[in-house]
Amino acid sequence: MDFSILAEAFEKLEVMDSRLAMTDILADLFKQVKNDEIKRVIYLLQGRVAPSFVPTEIGMGEKFVEQAIALSSGYKMQEVEKKFRDMGDLGLVAEALLSKKTQRSLFSKKLEVAEVYSVFYKIATVAGAGSQDMKIKLLAQLLNNSGPKEAKFLARIPLGMLRLGIGDPTILDAFSVKMGGDKKLREPLERAYNLCSDLGEVAEVLWKCGMKGIMKFKIRPGSPIRPALAERLPSAEEIIEKLGKCAIEAKYDGFRIQASKSGKNVQLFSRRQENTTHMFPEIVRAISELPQKEMIIEGEALSYNEHSGEYYPFQTTIQRKRKHDVGEMAKEFPLNLFVFDVLYAGGKDYTEEPFEKRRKILEKMIKPGKVLKHSEMIISDKAEELDEFFHDCISRGLEGIIAKDLHAPYVAGARKFAWIKLKRSYKGELSDTIDVVIVGYYKGAGIRAKFGFGGFLGAVYDEKEDMFKTITKCGSGFTEEQMVKLRDILDKIKLKNKPARVDSLLEPHVWTEPKYVVSIMADEITESPMHTAGRKKDTGYALRFPRMVSWIREDKKPEDATTVEEIIKMYKQQKRVPLEDQLP
Repeated sequence: MDFSILAEAFEKLEVMDSRLAMTDILADLFKQVKNDEIKRVIYLLQGRVAPSFVPTEIGMGEKFVEQAIALSSGYKMQEVEKKFRDMGDLGLVAEALLSKKTQRSLFSKKLEVAEVYSVFYKIATVAGAGSQDMKIKLLAQLLNNSGPKEAKFLARIPLGMLRLGIGDPTILDAFSVKMGGDKKLREPLERAYNLCSDLGEVAEVLWKCGMKGIMKFKIRPGSPIRPALAERLPSAEEIIEKLGKCAIEAKYDGFRIQASKSGKNVQLFSRRQENTTHMFPEIVRAISELPQKEMIIEGEALSYNEHSGEYYPFQTTIQRKRKHDVGEMAKEFPLNLFVFDVLYAGGKDYTEEPFEKRRKILEKMIKPGKVLKHSEMIISDKAEELDEFFHDCISRGLEGIIAKDLHAPYVAGARKFAWIKLKRSYKGELSDTIDVVIVGYYKGAGIRAKFGFGGFLGAVYDEKEDMFKTITKCGSGFTEEQMVKLRDILDKIKLKNKPARVDSLLEPHVWTEPKYVVSIMADEITESPMHTAGRKKDTGYALRFPRMVSWIREDKKPEDATTVEEIIKMYKQQKRVPLEDQLP
């Protein structure tokens, strides 16, 4: 396939704000893609050369892309830099300068998708002395063989700035439309995706084997399973009424880990399917010593103080995300992995088995040791016992509890009432934090004007529409240092116009790509004519007295934010349950 066909689809997607139209554009594109091309096309659509759990990033800095543009166009670096300052988008700069470039290659040729993918893969993997010059040359060669429209996207891909406004659900819908003419095949396609977290793999199986291959899709160690998620209920009584006799586990404020073992190879994945193996060497060692040759288990990692036995908050554990000094961090802040589920072992998929059986198998497989421990758990059908266990967890600094249906399978990638969480709250607060995606920011006035940041516009995720709907303007909960830092971070992903996947009646001073998730606490959820979350007729939902309570959640991607459906449920729950009833 000519890359020009892909670039044309990119251009249509870039200006489209209708999800239905985006689905049709993608379905039309997919009809032109051959079996041996589809995986590459999917990764390029995502601005990648591999699925998110493979730590292979194209990543090039702006200066290197500027040099590649100068090298391919014949313009001087100063001219490229000036154009970038004027236009604010190196993709547009490449398009403009390549349309009137001062030099022409005698050997220019049509670009094929396979070649573009191959070059970007080389850029992502080349290392060692001279690697930066090599990356610049490789990108310049691509630009030299491209037309202006192709150049725009070739320059954006290595910067991670493709910004097509499409999410994974839209791509899955397009697969279904391509294969069957409508979205009826979405459910089995999504199941396959939930079992491997790799849209490229799903597409390749679909293209080569059709829906028969999708229906036979199996778990594979090394490909993370998308995590099961918990619903909310506001009281012990309602949980017991919903589940009856259930397992009640302590809820830890840690870093959720899915550990995958195949032979001697152990890999760890975050809840957003990022490979985090390098962060937790002690967990890798502990799992490698287990007798099972193949397994996938889940647990929550927490740093702790060896002398006092006190567990540190999430922000301490997440410091392991740094690539340097991990060994020293492991000595200073050792951790436990509280394992709570087994998904695969000895060639058997356990996700379809009831939780009660999975837990027994897990306890037989793993004996508690210095690093690996079982999550605390009781089984009860009495609200008083659940409540007592909940308050005991809170008194020890834990987040609360997770109640689990003893008879439910593991529902990958979905939020079901198989798991229900109950967290602590204080008078005048919601019973849980809300995770919002930052979609823009305000520059601030008065004393905040000097920081260039006064607050942000936050949105929640609408799963049905694959859109982000606004719910709050948050201007409190951060220090002066954090305000400056947030502005600097957000300026790197600022946009000239509202993002295609954002539905907003408000307009911040600066729009940003929906990329970063933060946790917010608020007094309550109210109806509002100003926000689009759950909007019907002229009214949506908003947060009253919002304040940020956690820094950027690096363990969550935008689609992991609180959903519109959850907001509606929380709104209804707060109206019938006195907050004082949840006080410890």
